[in-house]
Amino acid sequence: MRTVETIIGVPTVSGSAEEAARLGSLAALEAEDAEGEISIVLTDDETIHGYNRDFRGVDRPTDVLSFPASEGEELIGIPDGHLGDIMISVETAERQAKELGHSTEREIAFLAVHGTLHVLGYDHMTPEDEEIMTARQREIIAGIGETL
Repeated sequence: MRTVETIIGVPTVSGSAEEAARLGSLAALEAEDAEGEISIVLTDDETIHGYNRDFRGVDRPTDVLSFPASEGEELIGIPDGHLGDIMISVETAERQAKELGHSTEREIAFLAVHGTLHVLGYDHMTPEDEEIMTARQREIIAGIGETL
């Protein structure tokens, strides 16, 4: 079973943004034939900035952060089927969408795909890994593009 729980961390998030996040993450889970649950927090730049600083040592806001359930020093136990958590800054997604000339919903769906792939073990630390992950993201977004 595949489930995505969306948590709204800022009052200005629309239902369409929430649905786009869910759609992107579910599409990535399906494309990877992965079963389990992912939680997505839709938040603002200030909140994601704190997490980016504390968990990655990068003192600035970012668009998306992923926290695979299988990682972490304080891991007591992974709840059955929980794959991980994703945070998306809606403010950054709005800016990036405007710069790229597409909808905020499309950008949020893309960020959810990106975050979900990280939760599932993809990374882009080397050029080879980046090429693999980028191609996979494009395939998944192309499959859901008409619904955004």
